[in-house]
Amino acid sequence: MNKKNRKTLEAIFKKPTQAGIKWLDVETLIIALGGEIEKGRSGSRVGIHMHGKVTVFHKPHPGKEMDKGAVKNMRDFLEICEVKPC
Repeated sequence: MNKKNRKTLEAIFKKPTQAGIKWLDVETLIIALGGEIEKGRSGSRVGIHMHGKVTVFHKPHPGKEMDKGAVKNMRDFLEICEVKPC
């Protein structure tokens, strides 16, 4: 995991929850953590497979940044996958 991935992970776990994290940065983080991104679901849905767990997120559009609710949901999913910032 590179420095940018660590910053993205720290931003996801930052409290209070912040909006504005770029979706592309989160996708890159998931891949760096050994996860897979499943595109091609209906509409803007994206499947995420990591550490034996699966979830579905709506890719933000028309903007590129996640809102607070999506960031919180991503944090919850990462916690289930036992991923935490160092």
